Amino acid sequence: MNTFLFDLDGTLLPMESTDKFLEVYLKAVAVKIIPYGYDPNVFIKALMTGTNYMIKNDGTMTNEQKFWGEFGKILGVEVEGLVEIFDDFYQNEFELARTTTSTEPLIKECIKLLKDKGYAVGIATNPLFPKAAVHKRINWAGLNPEDFDHITTYEVSSYAKPNLDYYKEVLTIMGKQPEECIMIGNDVLEDMCAAELGMDTFLLTDCLICPEDLEINHLKQGNYQDLFDMIQKLPNIA
Repeated sequence: MNTFLFDLDGTLLPMESTDKFLEVYLKAVAVKIIPYGYDPNVFIKALMTGTNYMIKNDGTMTNEQKFWGEFGKILGVEVEGLVEIFDDFYQNEFELARTTTSTEPLIKECIKLLKDKGYAVGIATNPLFPKAAVHKRINWAGLNPEDFDHITTYEVSSYAKPNLDYYKEVLTIMGKQPEECIMIGNDVLEDMCAAELGMDTFLLTDCLICPEDLEINHLKQGNYQDLFDMIQKLPNIA
């Protein structure tokens, strides 16, 4: 094993709850677009529909292309002006969603330790946001995008979790085989499915997302301290 893949929300970036994050995020989007004459309810519905199309993307285009194609059709407008509005939003109002997140000092130590030991490190977050929004959340976690060998965003991804083709795409871009990698994440369905390709996995339990009826005792798992302890015991491969 020479490569660590980390989920972002709820893993690198502790999150109160995904629902709370989405609530604050969508409210901020609604407030942002009102001055431009859009009906907030229609706009948010189009946003969520476009996101669902990205989740179902089949690799024929990037998630960015899929989102804007469907989003524009639903609203019946050209998307060029909307792209500029969203770019401004992610540089400014998106900061409001930071209140639903926190930082975990051990995560910064984990990333530093892995890099010092010579491991490749990537962020395998569900690529439903643009680069600007993903990089913002990386910064909220107390990390720098430059710390990572690859980061999935909607510009560079053509699938989404839990589609196994998403993980295959990450492996191809990073030039890795499944047995070289371990996937670290807090979502049992979206992150632990990487094991089906032959990846090792580690379920982070601090911000666990798991259906109540799902058995997880067989999974390698633990909290932030357990993750740090595991990484600390790894050999240097540099």
